[in-house]
Amino acid sequence: ALGIRTGLLVGISIPGSFLMAILAISVMGYTINMVVLFGLILSVGMLVDGAIVVTEFADRKMTEGIDKKTAYALASKRMAWPVIASTATTLAAFLPLAFWTGIVGEFMRYMPITVLCSLTASLIMALIFIPTFGAIFGKAGNANPKVMRALAASEKGDVTEIGGPTGVYAHILKSALSHPGKIVLSAFVILIISQISYGVLGKGIEFFPHIEPENATVKVHARGNLSIDEKDAIFKEVEQKIDDLDDFKTVYTRVGTQPRNSSEDVIGYINLEFKDWQIRRKASVVLGEIRKRLENMPGVVIEISEEKHGPSKDKPIVIELSSRDYTELPDAVAHIVKGMNAIGELSDIEDSRPIPGIEWEMEIDRSQAAKYNVDVSSLGNIVQMVTNGWKFSSYRPDDSDDEIDIVTRFPEQYRSISQLQNLRITTSSGSIPISSFVTLKPKPKVSKINRTDSKRVLEVKADVLPGVLADTKLKELKTWLTNNPLKDTIIVKYKGDDEEQKKSQAFLVKAFSVAMFLMALILVTQFNSFYSTLLILSAVILSTVGVLWGLIITGQPFGIVMSGIGVISLAGIVVNNNIVLIDTYDLLKKQFPTAFEAALRTGVQRLRPVFLTTVTTILGLVPMALSVNIDFVNRDVSMGAPSMQWWKSLSIAVVSGLTFATILTLIVTPCALVLWANFINWINKKTGKDFNY
Repeated sequence: ALGIRTGLLVGISIPGSFLMAILAISVMGYTINMVVLFGLILSVGMLVDGAIVVTEFADRKMTEGIDKKTAYALASKRMAWPVIASTATTLAAFLPLAFWTGIVGEFMRYMPITVLCSLTASLIMALIFIPTFGAIFGKAGNANPKVMRALAASEKGDVTEIGGPTGVYAHILKSALSHPGKIVLSAFVILIISQISYGVLGKGIEFFPHIEPENATVKVHARGNLSIDEKDAIFKEVEQKIDDLDDFKTVYTRVGTQPRNSSEDVIGYINLEFKDWQIRRKASVVLGEIRKRLENMPGVVIEISEEKHGPSKDKPIVIELSSRDYTELPDAVAHIVKGMNAIGELSDIEDSRPIPGIEWEMEIDRSQAAKYNVDVSSLGNIVQMVTNGWKFSSYRPDDSDDEIDIVTRFPEQYRSISQLQNLRITTSSGSIPISSFVTLKPKPKVSKINRTDSKRVLEVKADVLPGVLADTKLKELKTWLTNNPLKDTIIVKYKGDDEEQKKSQAFLVKAFSVAMFLMALILVTQFNSFYSTLLILSAVILSTVGVLWGLIITGQPFGIVMSGIGVISLAGIVVNNNIVLIDTYDLLKKQFPTAFEAALRTGVQRLRPVFLTTVTTILGLVPMALSVNIDFVNRDVSMGAPSMQWWKSLSIAVVSGLTFATILTLIVTPCALVLWANFINWINKKTGKDFNY
């Protein structure tokens, strides 16, 4: 579009900005990771915007006959403030994201920092290095000399006489400018319709995108006093049922231990490492088959979970219950589990209730024991003789670095509950039975106690079936609990993804508000006009129409993290084109008698840079949005790689939003400028005064 020579000048800004950004990232102490790499990808399209605007202006001036050195010097000066303002507004959009806190913030913070470094570097490239190279190697672009000459001379002739795509756009814009009120009103009507449509046709809300896993875990739940050999026999049966599957690289079994954050009745687990995603079936298909094969095993419950990517590591639905009266919690947990089973589409439901069992508690009558001069520690030593044994010494063998305990305990036939009643202890008064001052009482077994804010708590966790959104099921569960309430004394807290999702949502709303405020300050400083500032910021709101329809068409849910970042990223990009457009309009309205003519010529003159900056940004993200992975080294093109699934929702939001925003910039923004000018003229006629618009 710009010609080979000018195109290469613009292209220099990409490696130049990247190298400066990587240098800055290195100085900060960060390393290259997946999030940093995507930050570079996201910035590819944006960092050439300034260079395109500068070189395009210089091309037009060289077409008028100005020499290359003067043309690039003039372009650098004339476009300095628009480029600085547009870059500053983009930086303002990403700056609040750099202060993201919490687990999600620790994970995503690298992206805005990378973008900030890249865009700052691109500003230096656009205003210093590119004009310098242009003054040496520059030449008028060969995109379409006839159109370029017509644009350069547009101040003298009728822009609608220009041919080609530019001429078609000029005719469309001229028709739109004849009805500015209708065009602006239609844009806001489309916004309302789009929001309603997404509520009906949208796929809901997700916290973080689902990524094809590389590992999965099969946990086995079983209750009873099982020996290690009995547990091992169960796992051998489980292994036999999945051994013939050819989708795994390694299968690792561990019996008798529990993974972190597991319930008490887990007797072991199997780690499954998948083969490369290109030579196996999808994980959801494989795990579904495993679930079907293991569903009828008697006496055990099988839980299958895939590896979670991103900041979320636990099950997506986690409900914490607390109460002043702990005895109410088990029934409350049972009620929650009942509700989960009622709404369906949930899997691997577990809770932290203690496993049913009995433990014996020895209550000591201390006053009675004192009569016999018996201390509690001596009594404890005697009891250990019945249970695990009493340690009385230790030694270290010559061939070992560790000491070995020497313990003593009764023969096996005397190690029983009944033997505790027959124990005798030697006192100064002779040997007496401990039953004289000890009472044995059976109590429910509790192996683990969890407290939050000094209150006993129990948790209920659940996963969702493939293709089901946790946010949707949690809303259904909340509705079920409204219709089937718990006791008023039970305090319910929603943890897991819901808690992190609300934190992220609250932060992104604040970040968006701060970004809009910072952009407003920059725009007011740039244009000295509240209307121009309001117009540009309203384009950010209207651009969400494209985001919503992009998600509807592609069938993607709105991701709180990824789509939210996409909207904020879009804000900075959308503002850029509007700044360049309005800056040119402010200049041309002083040269032409009517706002209509100034807006028409502005649109035609800025069509090429607006279109190019938009297309470069879109092309930079299209492979991510389409999940296309191109391996240039091995000459391989693949679809749906796990690395693409990370950023698909964000890329779709930016691509679709920016596509619609370009229409807003080229059609609605000029109409809004004319509408405001018409309103000012109407005020002037009514009041007889001359307000400057």
